[in-house]
Amino acid sequence: MATDWPGQSEWMLGTLVRVTGGDGRSPGSELVAFTGVGGLGFLDTMRIELWQPPSSCAVRHVGKPVRGTGGFTVEPAEGCGTDFVWWERFEIPTVLLPLWLLAKPVVSWGLDRSLRGFARRCLRYARERGDR
Repeated sequence: MATDWPGQSEWMLGTLVRVTGGDGRSPGSELVAFTGVGGLGFLDTMRIELWQPPSSCAVRHVGKPVRGTGGFTVEPAEGCGTDFVWWERFEIPTVLLPLWLLAKPVVSWGLDRSLRGFARRCLRYARERGDR
């Protein structure tokens, strides 16, 4: 579900993702995400660098203004279940650092809200399948 790139718009706040190169399921595939409201926002271009289903995926953000790496891992949790860990490492040019410091709380809030939506979606999916 995390790598259903077009489906991310159902849980990733204000973001539309599409595959622009490759199959979207292998290293070297390219993605573009528009994040914003209406026509106001930015494009985030990415390239898949690591593809190890079902345990991990990593991308490199290769565009402007977003550069860096991101991805997720799925790991066994203590007891039962799994932990889903999403991570991002942004490379912020020094000139944009003041803007990032202002935007960071909003970005963090949006990612937190989106991932909570993703967790609810996963729970619904598990219930529909009869999992606990």
